[in-house]
Amino acid sequence: MHVVLLPWLAFGHILPFTELAKRIARQGHRVTILTTPRNTRRLIDIPPDLAALIRIVDIPLPRVEHLPEDAEASIDLPSDDLRPYLRLAYDHAFARALSDILEAAPAPSWRTDWVLTDYARAAARHGVPCAYLSLYAAAALGFFGTPEALMGRGRHAKTAPEHLTEVPDFVPFPSTVAYRGHEARGMFRPVAVADVSGVAELHRSGMSIAGSQVVGIRTSMEFEPEWLRLLGELYQKPVIPVGLFPPPPTQDVAGHEATMRWLDGQAPGSVVYAAFGSEAKLASAQLEAIAMGLEASGLPFLWAFRAPGAGADTGDEGTGGGLPAGFEERVAGRGVVCRGWVPQVSFLAHGSVGAFLTHAGWNSVTEGLANGVKLVLLPLMFDQGLNARLLVEKKMGVEVVRDEEDGSFAPKDIAAALRRVMVEDASEELGMKAKEAARVFGNDEANDQCLRDFLRYLSEHSRHR
Repeated sequence: MHVVLLPWLAFGHILPFTELAKRIARQGHRVTILTTPRNTRRLIDIPPDLAALIRIVDIPLPRVEHLPEDAEASIDLPSDDLRPYLRLAYDHAFARALSDILEAAPAPSWRTDWVLTDYARAAARHGVPCAYLSLYAAAALGFFGTPEALMGRGRHAKTAPEHLTEVPDFVPFPSTVAYRGHEARGMFRPVAVADVSGVAELHRSGMSIAGSQVVGIRTSMEFEPEWLRLLGELYQKPVIPVGLFPPPPTQDVAGHEATMRWLDGQAPGSVVYAAFGSEAKLASAQLEAIAMGLEASGLPFLWAFRAPGAGADTGDEGTGGGLPAGFEERVAGRGVVCRGWVPQVSFLAHGSVGAFLTHAGWNSVTEGLANGVKLVLLPLMFDQGLNARLLVEKKMGVEVVRDEEDGSFAPKDIAAALRRVMVEDASEELGMKAKEAARVFGNDEANDQCLRDFLRYLSEHSRHR
């Protein structure tokens, strides 16, 4: 087959789509990835042995008022208020590019069989079947119900914050997967530009699911069978786990050799790795609380630090500081602060790393559990609160205590959660659960079997069959 991958313009979408492209190509299929020139340069590296099967098509974004000139991914936006302008540029450029690709193949073997996307309705008017590829956990999608409910329609539509704080009545099994009050209010928080809330993002997902013939979920039947079965009933179409496909550790740790040597000198399983992804824009007060919590924990730590306003490129430290005065001097030797790009998977795979202080984004969860690392969860936006509840429910993580009204947290809350996971009551059980999770999340053969089952379905329902 030839499949076209169309990811949304965010690091947390482009990177797993690229990993999936490599795994699809290793099964002998051709893949085209649509993205933008800057994202290709900084994110996509295709191994030479797969170069004949993977084609990258760079789509320049049009100039859109209010969108920064070099903004080609959500991390490039100085404010979330600008997300609608990135969506506008994406819709305009990629709809036209997709039409061109579907109408004119460079050779018969590159005629498109399927379009796989996580963000847009596509391909229907060209007679090409479309699959929605979810980078969310099945539980996070299942919480919102049918595609119509995701679009804000029907009895189960989430149209007010209070609709997000209870487990829906259509969930037929015991669960704690729901938003906290402060998270729910954040999803509906009005901002300067219309159509920018978290709920507006969900409406787009609902439209994409409704326009697809099949839904692939980045999960496995071993991890969340009950939610996968529920999704099949809610969507009334095939819902197939595609595996978890965590990326392998990179061989390129350029610029971080000293950090790797520091990790080599730490005791096995003793280090906390802290990182909060590329989407969340932490405020100075939040960064200071995290710093003081890491310091107060007394544990060795490695922090992938992004200052307020920091961009995605190596060496961009942003503005506004975010670290307490004298912090790095006080923790010298016990703590390492890394700025710019970091080889996260290589850090998580290192034997000295025992815990991961994370925002509970699904990419990071997958990378942490694939390496058997215990999770300390500090959800910040979108699906992360739902992921955190799911992981606590499955005894795979501990969540940082927050103020229920405004979601704030204090240094003592960070320190307490870290110590609980590393040296106190939860440490041993969490360690066992993390090792069990590694046998699911990090099992390449099991993940590839999920993908083969998904590809078999696509092949059997290809328009060229």
